[in-house]
Amino acid sequence: MGIKHDLQVRTVKFLNLIMMTIPFFCFTFYYRELFSTGEFSHGEYAVILILFMILYLTFSRIYDAFHISLQRISELVYSQMLAVFFADSIMIVILNLLAHRFLHLFPMVLCFLAQSACSALWSLVSHIWYFRKFPPLRTVIIYNQKEKMESLISEYGMDIKFNVVKTCSVQEFLENAFSVIDDSIQTVFIYDIHSHERNRILKYCIEHNILAYVIPSTGDLLMSSARTMHMFHLPLMRVERYRPVPEFIITKRLFDILVSGTALLLLSPVMLITAIAVKSDGGTVFYQQTRLTKDGKEFRILKFRSMRPDAESDGIARLSSGDDDDRVTKTGRILRRFRIDELPQLFNILKGEMSVVGPRPERPEIAAQYEEEIPEFRLRLQAKAGLTGYAQVYGKYNSTPSDKLQMDLMYIAHPSMIQDIKICFATLKTLFMPESTEGIDPNAVTAQPDDKQKPLP
Repeated sequence: MGIKHDLQVRTVKFLNLIMMTIPFFCFTFYYRELFSTGEFSHGEYAVILILFMILYLTFSRIYDAFHISLQRISELVYSQMLAVFFADSIMIVILNLLAHRFLHLFPMVLCFLAQSACSALWSLVSHIWYFRKFPPLRTVIIYNQKEKMESLISEYGMDIKFNVVKTCSVQEFLENAFSVIDDSIQTVFIYDIHSHERNRILKYCIEHNILAYVIPSTGDLLMSSARTMHMFHLPLMRVERYRPVPEFIITKRLFDILVSGTALLLLSPVMLITAIAVKSDGGTVFYQQTRLTKDGKEFRILKFRSMRPDAESDGIARLSSGDDDDRVTKTGRILRRFRIDELPQLFNILKGEMSVVGPRPERPEIAAQYEEEIPEFRLRLQAKAGLTGYAQVYGKYNSTPSDKLQMDLMYIAHPSMIQDIKICFATLKTLFMPESTEGIDPNAVTAQPDDKQKPLP
């Protein structure tokens, strides 16, 4: 991989942008005589087209719509359709305002269908081109105790990108004096290795121009939030507890009120129909449960009831096992499939108990179980709990607690409204992905060894 590779891939991505823009140009050209100012000048057309391109590229980044080497063809098409849908929607609002009237939507529907066809064609051709042009990277996986990465590469269909030629323990790797990595190796995955040995491997990879992927430890994620500074004529990194600036806290709260209030207003018909459907199953409409938020404070979360009223009559807290859970009602399965059961939490957000974006709140009993194996699990409680979050967008419902912790710490390390808005839009992508609602495997690993892991005081 080098500059030549990057230039070729960027050229192919630019072709996608042109292919998506052409149908939109035809759409605006169709309406050229409906505007009060007459036909667009060439300069005005250029501004409109550039604005569309900027919007499409922005949403494409949110939905990872150009990751040819890391996504399946269906995932590329899905991501690009979401990106172009939002870009088109925003542009049609702008064009309506410029025309001082409501434009017919049918041509816009035809435009979207043409863009979808262009997306499918581009995704298919670019996928075939890329993997013919760039064969799978010869890959070595180095681990400490568990060979997790090899199964993940196969599970996610990434074996088309990475050709795993060898897996070995860190002890085997170091004993062979790095002979495991010869000149033909292009990529190394480093999983669950203590920092001292890992740093030696990383230095070797950088020196020999080998791409390295590192599964971070909790300590790595805490360090990623460090602020670089100088003291004693030395470079220092200052690490502290999550403490965003006051401007961010105020803006985030205003954002929470605006989003939750608007969503409650727009979704009130859906919530009313849902309440009637839940009530028809018998029992109460709403379900309240104690959850944990910032600094371990408890609050009562509000949800539409999706389980039988006697689901936990024995008083034992249990996680859902997904479609196999016989406690979930027929209505509840539909509610969970599209996350409709979560909508009443908008009231929790208005009250200030939750935020729109943040680590998902756990039950005290479940959190205590996790902390027995992962003491640092409580580090998620540095930020206010959220309706959606980094782990919900980039993980799965049945991701292990350790994986969820890692992703939540990635979010906490870099608080920003741009990241929050990106997660909100990315959440829409997960609504139609089956893996986002899979249940918890009771045999799933709940913890992974960390770098010199010890109980926190």
